[in-house]
Amino acid sequence: MNDTPPAAAPRGLLCDMDGVIYHGSRILPGTLELIDWLRQTRTPFLFLTNSSERSPRELSEKLHRLGVDIEEGHFYTSAMATAAFLSSQTPGGSAYVLGQPGLINALYEAGFSTNDVNPDYVVVGETPMYTYETIKKAVSLVLKGARLIGTNPDLTGPAEHGIIPACGALVAPIELATGVKAYFVGKPNPLMMRTGLSLLGCPREAALIVGDRMDTDIISGIEAGIETVLVLSGVTRREDLARFGYGPGHILDHVGQLPALMGQALPARACASGAPAAKGEEATW
Repeated sequence: MNDTPPAAAPRGLLCDMDGVIYHGSRILPGTLELIDWLRQTRTPFLFLTNSSERSPRELSEKLHRLGVDIEEGHFYTSAMATAAFLSSQTPGGSAYVLGQPGLINALYEAGFSTNDVNPDYVVVGETPMYTYETIKKAVSLVLKGARLIGTNPDLTGPAEHGIIPACGALVAPIELATGVKAYFVGKPNPLMMRTGLSLLGCPREAALIVGDRMDTDIISGIEAGIETVLVLSGVTRREDLARFGYGPGHILDHVGQLPALMGQALPARACASGAPAAKGEEATW
């Protein structure tokens, strides 16, 4: 682990969101500086988030309210990854969904329908509508043969006022009651990483992944062969690092330090990014 620039300057950025660029409705230090630098250097970037609550449009609108304008094509969520995976497994299938509109709409767009009688899948994402009744329903459907899917394995997540339960914690009671282990689609699943790199338009050797979690962001980068950066603005603290059998390539206090790490003279067209330019940029990648 070090704070010196990589030997070869990264040419594309995969970046987490919660705990990296914002907490709840509070923008984090360095975010505006990073976005300005990405625009000035025309560096391809994609926000790769395990959150399934919001659609790319809603994420774009949320950042706009926080003072950052980024177009929808710069976001890829675990909801989108889950919908794509399920559609490839069971085209035109159905699901009982414990989740927010971002997840439900992604499933609809992938050709799925909702079903609380005999679904192919029980799909769990983050939601404040999680109750004992919904747990009982999910358990019953899994015991009848529905396959259990989680959008991501995160047990907790950062919020404006502290740490809150995340998808992995919501799936756990269903796993315990049924004896069935969920399949998680979000980071660190290689499925999501491969899609992220494809959307970014960069080979793994030319990309950098940034996140606040050792158990999802950093391990996903390591296993995919992508240079990793841990920021200490979210879940993982410096004193937590000794608990893990692996480490990040670089550790930063916040994302505002990324431009110095990545280098100030990246080629404007280093990656053929499929993601559209952010608002205010020329779409010339």
